[in-house]
Amino acid sequence: MCNNDIKQLLSNSTIGTPSGTRPGTGSSNGSSNGSSNDSPNNDREGTSIDATIKNKMDLEVYKWRLPIKKEGNFKDHFSNLLLFSGSSFITGLEVAVLSTLYYVAVTYPSLSTPTSCTLLHLFYYLLTTSLFRRFYNAFLEACYFNFPAMRTQDEKEHRLIKSKKDLNGRQMEQLKTLHLHDIGTFLSTTVLDLALYFLIPGFYPSPPPLLHRVLKLITNHLVMSFGMYWLHRSCHNVPLLWRIHGVHHWAKHPLSRNTYEDHWLDNFSNAIVGHAVAQVLVPLDWGTFVFSHVFRIAESLEKHSGFSSYLNFAHQITVLFLPWAQMPHHHDWHHEGNKGSNYTFSSIGGIWDCIFKTRHEGRSKKLGNQASGYDRRLTDDKVNGIYIRPKKGFADTAFGSLLPVAVVLVAAGFKLW
Repeated sequence: MCNNDIKQLLSNSTIGTPSGTRPGTGSSNGSSNGSSNDSPNNDREGTSIDATIKNKMDLEVYKWRLPIKKEGNFKDHFSNLLLFSGSSFITGLEVAVLSTLYYVAVTYPSLSTPTSCTLLHLFYYLLTTSLFRRFYNAFLEACYFNFPAMRTQDEKEHRLIKSKKDLNGRQMEQLKTLHLHDIGTFLSTTVLDLALYFLIPGFYPSPPPLLHRVLKLITNHLVMSFGMYWLHRSCHNVPLLWRIHGVHHWAKHPLSRNTYEDHWLDNFSNAIVGHAVAQVLVPLDWGTFVFSHVFRIAESLEKHSGFSSYLNFAHQITVLFLPWAQMPHHHDWHHEGNKGSNYTFSSIGGIWDCIFKTRHEGRSKKLGNQASGYDRRLTDDKVNGIYIRPKKGFADTAFGSLLPVAVVLVAAGFKLW
């Protein structure tokens, strides 16, 4: 970053927020008098800026720009563990809710739902997924900032400071809106988890024999990814749904921090069509369900992480069984352009993209060692001129893409009834 960029940044009170403060809520550490470069104090300002750089600049380096060479230690590359907008308020709210749940579970064990896991186990599930989401996000962002050769996008894609956008291409007002949606996401999904536990007896059944558990896990993931694939595809086909899902696509250059930064209704719908419906149709015992959800979180965070390598652990496991599994270089492509890109909608595995012809190789050529055989065939077909782009059809209409979503919802409703 050049000195002019830094001067512009430090002189703008909405951009130069102190580290650990959510944009729009903190005061600037830079000049607030709007002095220009031809000010008599310009030389003094330049000296001040150089000193600020030496002291790591008091800027949110990992929110507004990529670090300059040799800037910071390894530990500095970990993003804010608060995750949701880096907000201490939301994290405090989560601590309060989980603490209350723990107290109730320990004090009143009789409140546990019969034929399901105990209320204390539900607390352990919520705590485990919360901690894993934060620490794995921090790990992935540390990898992104430390290993530039693994990045899926060129560094220039993230030089957005002059346009007053964050590292992911989002404007200040969008970041403030996302903060409100993060609150809605936490509250709505927590209420959903509690409602499912108390209203559906046996929502977490007793564990079956090992082979049966493995088969149910595979089937559960297929059902879950099928519903989420069609819901996601619908969000790109139905204008009303796009107004909701488009909030997630404000991030044109994804990093793992963007994974759950969506409209709260988008996250809530995914929770219902994904894990809730799959758990109703193919119920997993508590332990298998927790494993499934943690793995799904890892896969989703990796998909948005902005780097493709052997350090994408969930993908490296998935690709052993599903060689067409989606990687960040696919999902980056999905986030770009008008309405993003109408390709690569799948969650775990990527199988539905292959079946329904919505797979795109993305930036596989740049990261050849991470490209699947399916990606290489797509690339070769295009180079050789034999690739035929699928034409839009019934599945791309509002009714056609919503029909499979309705089918899985109705099937779950019938089973509960």
